[in-house]
Amino acid sequence: MTTTFKELGLSEACLEQLEALGFTKPTQIQQEAIPFLLEGKDIVGQSQTGTGKTAAFSLPALDLVDPKDKSVQVLILTPTRELAQQVAQAIEDFSENRKIYSLTVYGGQSIERQIRSLRRGVQIVVGTPGRVIDLLERKDLKLDNLRLAVLDEADEMLSMGFIDDIKTILRQAPKDRQTACLSATMPREIRDLIDRFLQSPVTLTVKQTQAAPKRIDQHVYMVPRGWQKIKALQPILEIEEPESALIFVRTKRTASELTSKLLEAGHSVDEYHGNLSQVQRERLVKRFRDGQVKLVVATDIAARGLDVQDLSHVINYDLPDNAETYIHRIGRTGRAGKTGTAIALVQPADRRFLKQIERRLRQKLETAKIPNRAQVEAKRFAKLQTTIKETLAGERMASFLPLVRELSDDYDAQAIAAAALQMVYDKDCPNWMKGNWEVPEAGIEKPILKKKGNRSSRKDRYSNSKSSPKDKSRGGKLRSEVIIEQ
Repeated sequence: MTTTFKELGLSEACLEQLEALGFTKPTQIQQEAIPFLLEGKDIVGQSQTGTGKTAAFSLPALDLVDPKDKSVQVLILTPTRELAQQVAQAIEDFSENRKIYSLTVYGGQSIERQIRSLRRGVQIVVGTPGRVIDLLERKDLKLDNLRLAVLDEADEMLSMGFIDDIKTILRQAPKDRQTACLSATMPREIRDLIDRFLQSPVTLTVKQTQAAPKRIDQHVYMVPRGWQKIKALQPILEIEEPESALIFVRTKRTASELTSKLLEAGHSVDEYHGNLSQVQRERLVKRFRDGQVKLVVATDIAARGLDVQDLSHVINYDLPDNAETYIHRIGRTGRAGKTGTAIALVQPADRRFLKQIERRLRQKLETAKIPNRAQVEAKRFAKLQTTIKETLAGERMASFLPLVRELSDDYDAQAIAAAALQMVYDKDCPNWMKGNWEVPEAGIEKPILKKKGNRSSRKDRYSNSKSSPKDKSRGGKLRSEVIIEQ
């Protein structure tokens, strides 16, 4: 029997707003979390990205709030300002028909403005740990009447170094409050936090029969030995032509370098990482959502704030540290019943980790060959042919006919057309295609373990040297060595 939102115990005001927003069926985490939170229990929720965790705590939070009480009753902590904004927007959408006031607090915003809002009275505060600590120290944020504390993406807050801030905040909250901890993974430090600050929590785990949805088409490209990954990525982008893609990298430096190289190649691309100001982040998010930027190169932590619908591709330029993060990344595409493509660039040293990902996914990932020059040129010729047909159907072509007639006195018509096409093709051809980038026929070479031979061969090796292995060894003994030839 299908569970409805009404069966979960939500208020009529909440149900009316859900109906107005088009929400019809709760997700698994919502079905499990909402009744327990409404009953006043602490919960620990573990589920993947895109499973509806925000609504799972936001909806009961709104029903727990007393609209007549203007003090802070709900505190939601998030790892990034972008996620704080997303959660705050969801709460605003869910509470549109009720007089419940919320405030988003994070660094990069005027703290004086946030203080003024707190003094006027808000019931829900959504923020990052650092700014919440600042407001607590100023005595402008008071948690005396707090009913519910929510730790959203707890594992990310741990990885960003906020664990001590979270403890400081929870110590200042009433002991009889409710606490909800939501996390995709459960590291030891998070479990210790749960044991210390939660009261007999109910553990909710959303299990998936298959970690990655079938609607995500996954491809692994093996990067040839000696190649830089950018050399492999460029022909892949030419063939894939993503409408909108997130390209994940490990560091801010890699994000900047890769963005520069892709810009040079003519791609619509921008970078997204922790060094950007809040204004720069918001501007980039808007441009990405509006389709003005097709590719965004991002680090994992920054990308938490990039919630873009209809993302066609996720590209793992750098593989993450664990399989769970890989699943989080690719889960950003193929949403709402649509298909998506996930691409991973894998170097020889990554093969063992690739096996771990496959075990976690419970599926074998398809290995694809990097497109060669012939394939890329065929794709570009096809696009050029389409452009020619569109031009032939236009009206401006007539203005060039006198020039063609004049050239026809000395040249064949086909030669003139071919020369014009070559000019267009060469003008649009990126610099990387003009160099030597052909994929090796043999693919990726495996490391060759070669054991060196006997004393005589070693002696010959040093025959032209003033010193010998014996001279550089205390005992004068020759040692066999294993050399990996690359």
